[in-house]
Parts: sequence; C-alpha cells; structure tokens
Amino acid sequence: MNDTASAVLDAALAQARGGDRNAFAVLVRAQQRAVYSLALRMLGRPDVAEDLAQEVFMQLYAKINSIESGGHLVFWLRKVTTNRAIDQLRQRARVETASLKDVAETGADDEGDPLWQRQLRQLVLQLRPDARAVMTLRYQEDLDPTEIAALLDMPLNSVKSHLKRSLDTLRQKLSGEACTKS
Repeated sequence: MNDTASAVLDAALAQARGGDRNAFAVLVRAQQRAVYSLALRMLGRPDVAEDLAQEVFMQLYAKINSIESGGHLVFWLRKVTTNRAIDQLRQRARVETASLKDVAETGADDEGDPLWQRQLRQLVLQLRPDARAVMTLRYQEDLDPTEIAALLDMPLNSVKSHLKRSLDTLRQKLSGEACTKS
C-alpha cells in the first residue's frame, strides 16, 4: 500500500471511529474488492463470497474502534475473511468444487493460457481449507510465509509444509491430467 492510500485509510478510519458513516463507507469502498476477491478465491462461488464479504464488513463496523491504522485494517480484513472462509469450508459436508462456468474471472489480465488458469483455479478449490487459504494468500494475495503465519495464527513451518504439499499435489494432478489427455 502506498503512502497516499495509507493516509486516506488512516484519515477515514479516524473519522469512522468517531461515528462518521460516510467515512466508514470510504473504508468499505477502498477494501471491498480485496475482501470479495479473497473470499471468491477461497470459496469458489460468487454468491457465497458476496455474503461473506458483507458479513466481514458488518463485523468491521462492530469492531471499528479496535482497528489501529490503515495497515492494521488491511491485515484485519484479510484475517477475518480468511478465517470465515475456512470456517464455511469446514462446515460443508463435503468439499464442493465449482464448475468452470461458476468460477468468476477474477484477474482481468491473466497471463498465459486461460484454460490452464481455470484448470489451476479448479484444482486449488479442491485443496483442504487450510491449504487453500495458504495457497491463496501466498500466490494470489502475494503475502510471504511469515505474513501468512501471522494472519492465520499458524506456525511458520506449517505454512511452509502446506505450500510444499499443495504445490506437489497440484503438480501431480496437472501432470497426471496432461498424461491422460495425450
């Protein structure tokens, strides 16, 4: 986050803590895309991601006085969104996977083969909730393992293990599918 964006968030946060609803709306507008995108990548369904994002912002409204700065706000939103998504995934009787038509295009400028990108997203949606969270935060939110460990309250070595196992699983599935299509 650049200094200007951070200053805007800090100012809006200070006003929102004072009860200014317009300032709170500024915070929501500034962060709604990031919250929704993370929820969508974790859950794989736009309707469920929208509901989760709304719940996260309602929780933020209730907890606004505990948010210390714009940087803390971004961290808090990622943490709450990820934890709520993991909770929802765990509550499902079985891991649901979205069909390709249900997976929204979240990156307008995806580089490379779009079919491969969809296939990869589909495989990530099949990972266990914790592993999916780690992979999403690392490769789609571009957080380093130390930040992921702090965000998920998980030991750093567990984050690294999830990354390694998940990457191995994805490679295996991708190479297995490539062999069966040949």
